[in-house]
Amino acid sequence: MNILIVSATQFEVKPLLDLLEIGEPVTGLNQSLKKIHELKVDVLITGVGMVNTAYMMGRYSGNAYDLILNTGVCGAFDSTIQLGSLVHVTADILSELGAEDGEDFLTFDALQLPGEHLFTNRLNKDVAMISTLNAVKGITVNTVHGKESSIDKVKQLYAPDVESMEGAAFYAACVHSNANYTQIRAVSNYVEKRDKSKWQMPLAIKNLNDFLIKLINDL
Repeated sequence: MNILIVSATQFEVKPLLDLLEIGEPVTGLNQSLKKIHELKVDVLITGVGMVNTAYMMGRYSGNAYDLILNTGVCGAFDSTIQLGSLVHVTADILSELGAEDGEDFLTFDALQLPGEHLFTNRLNKDVAMISTLNAVKGITVNTVHGKESSIDKVKQLYAPDVESMEGAAFYAACVHSNANYTQIRAVSNYVEKRDKSKWQMPLAIKNLNDFLIKLINDL
């Protein structure tokens, strides 16, 4: 079984890289020579943001993978989601794709233009560990939210649970893939006025990598 782990940064998957003995990871495809239970696991480091993700996925994800996982941290709109916890982002929206009309924002579907802005996962293979995670809806943004008025507006438009800078672009790149693909993230912070003293980044990264390592060992 061939697996591709996709992450914006090497920082978010450093423990996994260590397990796979990828000592000097690069932006791009990192092929591990180490097999775990006959699994071949590659790690694609895309760089931050949807443009970098779409480019790197287009360049490197054409190989024959059975399972492709987008992983990383995210911010949660829902304060009942515990910081450090994992979520399974099964649907993701390009929330900024649309048009301004004075003070109003016209969503992409309202414009009735060709193309897509809402993407979902495809996981035909039953993966028990993933099924235990809380399934949520995400939005993908170029600018993370940090102002009350814009947070309220996007919540009214899309009612998202979490936000990232890559998820929907990952899904868009996977649409024509033959692989199973989905998105697993750890909540590092709440979506609010930016205050990094409240963030739980180390905990989120630890929990994410603990999950990924156990998942790989259990497959």
